[in-house]
Amino acid sequence: MSETAMRLDVFKTYKLYVGGKFPRSESGRVYEVTDAKGQWLANAPLGTRKDTRDAVLAARAAVKGWSGTTAYNRGQVLYRVAEMLQGRREQFAAEVAAAEGLGGKKAAALVDQAIDRWVWYAGWTDKVAQIAGAANPVAGPFFNLSVPEPTGVVGIVAPQTGYGFSFLGLVSVLAPVIATGNTAVVAAAADAPLPALSLGEVLATSDVPGGVVNVISGRTADIAPTLASHQDVNALDLAGAIAADGPGTATALEELAADTLKRVLRTAVDPAAQDWTNDPGTDRLLSFLETKTVWHPMGQ
Repeated sequence: MSETAMRLDVFKTYKLYVGGKFPRSESGRVYEVTDAKGQWLANAPLGTRKDTRDAVLAARAAVKGWSGTTAYNRGQVLYRVAEMLQGRREQFAAEVAAAEGLGGKKAAALVDQAIDRWVWYAGWTDKVAQIAGAANPVAGPFFNLSVPEPTGVVGIVAPQTGYGFSFLGLVSVLAPVIATGNTAVVAAAADAPLPALSLGEVLATSDVPGGVVNVISGRTADIAPTLASHQDVNALDLAGAIAADGPGTATALEELAADTLKRVLRTAVDPAAQDWTNDPGTDRLLSFLETKTVWHPMGQ
């Protein structure tokens, strides 16, 4: 028997991504992730409310440093992530194919589009102020400037369904959040978390500071309500929350977010019908920015 035939496969152990590190869930529990045909793929950590609170704490600690980084440097950091994604293209294509039941060519095309979209958002970092800011006309000897600033910590319910949701959809909601200087806590797609957890590995080996992005896998009904009600979360993206009543759904999450006056982005499109290959536009770039208005007297 050859040496190749005798060796055992090394199964990958997926972990959460919190504060730039890879902790196991505090519960010590995992759940089975299966492919589109119901066959076992891997065990993913079953994130808890405590894990989510730890992720929010890490995201809050990273806000000052990340938002204080120049827009140009943020663009360089995001471009570095795209370089790393390109180097792991085959891995992501395999994970997307298994998660969404796609053929290899379709999955690879979705991964290529996700990488291109990440580069696209990287290019916006030092340009978004030009469309979100303004020099306002006033009746007096003053300059009046409107300047966009990041909102802070953004909780993201990642896309759970739709064409291209597992990776392209994730990139489409995450990249604009951090491109504009916010930090993020992502509730990964419960049934297809592997691309999100692998993205955490890419972020950890790029130049993104720890805590800027945090990824939690597990039951959306456990993770999302914690994000919605947490006082240190400033905004909420409900891209993957279904429009129905019950724990973890868009309606319930909006109600929880209202108690702490969060900014909430809720799409009008049925998540199951969402095609993430469509042009994203600039809506998500502008959704998590605050506007600061500055008055300054004119010089003599």
